[in-house]
Amino acid sequence: MKCNFFEGGQCRSCQDIQTPMATQLAKKMAKLQDYFAPLTVKQWLPAIASEENGFRNKAKMVVLGAAHQPILGIVSPQGDAVSLCDCPLYPSDMQALLHRLQLFVQQAGIPPYRVDKQKGELKFILLTRSYAAGEFMLRFVLKSEQAIDRIKRELPKLQAEFPKISLVSVNIQPVHMAILEGEQEIFLTEQTRLEDKLNDVPLYIRPKSFFQTNPKVAANLYQTAREWVAEFKPNHIWDLFCGVGGFGLHCANESIKLTGIEIEAEAIECAKMSADKMGLTKVSFSALDSSSFAKNDQDPNKPDLIIVNPPRRGIGQSLCQSLSEFAPKAIIYSSCNPVSLVKDLQMIQGYHITKAQLFDMFPHTDHYEVLVMLERMK
Repeated sequence: MKCNFFEGGQCRSCQDIQTPMATQLAKKMAKLQDYFAPLTVKQWLPAIASEENGFRNKAKMVVLGAAHQPILGIVSPQGDAVSLCDCPLYPSDMQALLHRLQLFVQQAGIPPYRVDKQKGELKFILLTRSYAAGEFMLRFVLKSEQAIDRIKRELPKLQAEFPKISLVSVNIQPVHMAILEGEQEIFLTEQTRLEDKLNDVPLYIRPKSFFQTNPKVAANLYQTAREWVAEFKPNHIWDLFCGVGGFGLHCANESIKLTGIEIEAEAIECAKMSADKMGLTKVSFSALDSSSFAKNDQDPNKPDLIIVNPPRRGIGQSLCQSLSEFAPKAIIYSSCNPVSLVKDLQMIQGYHITKAQLFDMFPHTDHYEVLVMLERMK
């Protein structure tokens, strides 16, 4: 794919952007199967490809330049401020809004934060787009509350031009460190969650909740997990590291008990909203550490199917041991890190890996998502 930023040496985030998509996918599959060399996989399913461009639903823009000429983007390898408003990974409506936000910062007169001088106010602009309706969550990351009134002054004009901005907030990050956001979130709109919908499942995104950045591939991932789960007709599912509930809610129905565990309380609140909207009653979502929950759960009725979708570090020895001891009929493991995935799979005892599938969640990079089915040995 042609990218002027890559060709000009201004951005190197997408190292494989000049490689044909089919070649990228074949390279990822070969690498993944190399990682799995110590293990036996009964069936490798065809990889799920992504769109080449316009697939990304989230922009994390550093605010650079000066108040009279702000730039939303990155610092190039040469040390120059580069506007990435036209990044081809973003849909066209997102690109248009990013350009308008550069003007917004100028009109509001908010000085970008200078890391070298530890001066200025506006550090980042974070923009998230819903897949279903094309609505936006807009967040301003500020050093302090000083510039909030300037944002409020210009906001009505911006919302009139872009009525699909449904949620606006300010995050206060006062620390002079490479931290994206702080603890304090101040909402400037009545709406505090961005609603999206993948397949037939409503999902809600709060400012600090994790959500997949490639929603079309994510929808395919969740649907695949739903189909794999349905083969086992489970009575009770655990969805560990459940986030906003994407996997579990796709697999739940009125005859299945669903227990979702996620350490981030905001994500759990979003998952509960989705379950309510779907009319699900046999659902329990709790803000707990997944490994501790599995180790200390006193319910004698253990799940007959467990879904895990951990961060890059994987699930670790303790949870692998717990899963082996619970011995559910099946375990579905979704991972964005094949190294930690293979390490964990080697520690889970008593299971065959019956199928695995790659989902190209992050085109033009060497990253991807993997879904693995483990079935209990008979």
